[in-house]
Amino acid sequence: MGKKIVIVGGVAGGASAAARLRRLDEDSTIVMVERGEHISFANCGLPYYIGESIKERGKLMVQTVEGMSKRFNLDIRNLSEVVSIQREEKTVSIKNLTTGETTKESYDHLILSPGSKPIVPNIPGLDEAEDVFTLRNIPDTDRIKQFVDVRRPAQAVVVGGGFIGLEMAENLADRGVKVTIIEMANQVMAPLDYEMASIVHTHLKEKGVTLILEDGVQALADHGKTIELSSGTKVSTDMIILSIGVRPENGLAIDAGLDVGERGGIKVNEYMQTNDESIYAIGDAVEVSDYIHQSPAMIPLAGPANRQGRMVADHIYGKNVSYKGTLGTSIAKVFDLTVAATGSNEKRLKQLNMPYQAIHIHPSSHASYYPGAYPISLKLLFNPDNGQIYGAQAVGQDGVDKRIDVIATAIKGKLDVYDLTELELSYAPPYSSAKDPVNYAGYVASNMMEGSVETVQWHEIDELIKRGGTLIDVREPGECKAGYIEGSINIPLNDLRSRLEELPKNETLYVSCQVGLRGYLASRILAENGFSVKNLDGGWKTYSSVFRQ
Repeated sequence: MGKKIVIVGGVAGGASAAARLRRLDEDSTIVMVERGEHISFANCGLPYYIGESIKERGKLMVQTVEGMSKRFNLDIRNLSEVVSIQREEKTVSIKNLTTGETTKESYDHLILSPGSKPIVPNIPGLDEAEDVFTLRNIPDTDRIKQFVDVRRPAQAVVVGGGFIGLEMAENLADRGVKVTIIEMANQVMAPLDYEMASIVHTHLKEKGVTLILEDGVQALADHGKTIELSSGTKVSTDMIILSIGVRPENGLAIDAGLDVGERGGIKVNEYMQTNDESIYAIGDAVEVSDYIHQSPAMIPLAGPANRQGRMVADHIYGKNVSYKGTLGTSIAKVFDLTVAATGSNEKRLKQLNMPYQAIHIHPSSHASYYPGAYPISLKLLFNPDNGQIYGAQAVGQDGVDKRIDVIATAIKGKLDVYDLTELELSYAPPYSSAKDPVNYAGYVASNMMEGSVETVQWHEIDELIKRGGTLIDVREPGECKAGYIEGSINIPLNDLRSRLEELPKNETLYVSCQVGLRGYLASRILAENGFSVKNLDGGWKTYSSVFRQ
């Protein structure tokens, strides 16, 4: 006899679970309840429809109610809301939002996929403000696009510098709107570390975006046309996009007595079961395990939600599967840049008090002699004791996605930095180099593991010079004219061997170059000649990304 499964919420997790359930069993009764009109839409594509990169609204609809109902033989009830769970009876109360009628539905298994909702802070003047938007679903998208199409705003403020905020900033700019981003933190894009985000900051400004960091919205005035910041600054605008972040839709779970974590995510085990084994929870609303450290985390991403939906369906039908945790691999287009990250960043490793080393490299996206090569700024974090890869971040115009995907795969495969050097990756001049950037990162990290080079970081070098340290810039004089670290002395790499007598032997020397490679060569020359030396990791390029904004 077939099972009866009720799914609360569609889109990524719920719709994936429903489709997989039906593929596994033709006899079960599958009921999907969705509060909105649309059960499966491309929520990651919404900003691009507003910006008109996606021209047709219908392209956003992954599945319609009618189409999915027929294909998978589902009982889909959109514009309906599960308002309570009666765990003892194994029933849910469903309210039809059109008629107001409430009915009860029994279940053998219940899957909660309610998603998350935008954070809307209690800002003075918000209730009186007009033309303030959040972006979560198709109706939100329609409201924003209609406003831009009809009212043609000259200026917009995006509050929040996360992925959605930056995507909205770009797409509004593409529509000719002058955009200001207001972010309370000292950087945009939290998955990046500060020096990597600094590259994005510079690019945003080059594209005409006004970027206000370390300042928050204090109040709204003039019906939302004036934003008063904590610093006292006032910003005029025609529209506001609130993109501060999301919080899990956990009210239904809490009312049913299901456990939630410190940040509100529904707590689940490795099978995505709540503290009631007949109730599963998936997607943005759940607290997951960080894949690397196995600590609680909130990581709202579409890919994990889809996998969780499939896995829950498998578990309901007796398959021996479990969820291993979320790595947090993410990517965004920010004007001409691609920005991507996987695993833990430096901020997270410091919070966990983990031993780590960082490297920064700046290779070309493909063979530099083939037209169209662009530099990639790539940061790799790893355990200095055993070479375990903790995470990576990359920013560039081309080739960023595949490098981060390879490293994400390496982490899942439990490869270490030595293994990165041995990866045999596809190569032809239009696509890569014989020594791929991922190989290159492995070589640099391996050199550090083996003790053939020691490094100093971009945020340490100024203080070391201030305390009397000697920094040798081994670039050519013409390169130094474009910018150099104050207090450094210029000895080109090719002249270094003939000028060793000029250098003090009773102290640690520091070397720098453009991206770190010539600095490494210089450090080897100096070390072989009896000097104690450290190379500036990432060279001038990493240092200047922060200090020349």
